[in-house]
Amino acid sequence: MKQYRNLGDPLDGADVILVGLFSAKEKQYKIRLDELAGLAEARGGRVVGRYVQRRGVSDRWRERPGGAARMSRPFSRRTLLTHGKVREIAEACRKADIDAVVFVNTLTHVQRTVLANILGCLVFSGDDLAAGGTG
Repeated sequence: MKQYRNLGDPLDGADVILVGLFSAKEKQYKIRLDELAGLAEARGGRVVGRYVQRRGVSDRWRERPGGAARMSRPFSRRTLLTHGKVREIAEACRKADIDAVVFVNTLTHVQRTVLANILGCLVFSGDDLAAGGTG
């Protein structure tokens, strides 16, 4: 079990993975992940991985009419991401004994609960870190 320096902040001393769902229209997604990494590290977390889900990047979406209207919507209302991406992140969390996952995107209470159960660790949004809270 990992030892935390500050029991009041679950990110202090924690290994953290960053995750973001971004529209293909958003070209600055790496900058947003860097900003989130800065917030996590300011709270004492150690960023050990980053995962990005892009919406509207694949050519196969161009074949379906109305694709541009869906680009800013989540893939899943329960997890925000595709099933495959969630499975990939969950496997990484288990292998690396990750303590917390921080999403760039705002999460609902249901999404946070579902993701915490699937990923097996604490789940936060960037809003939580920016506000100084922990969900």
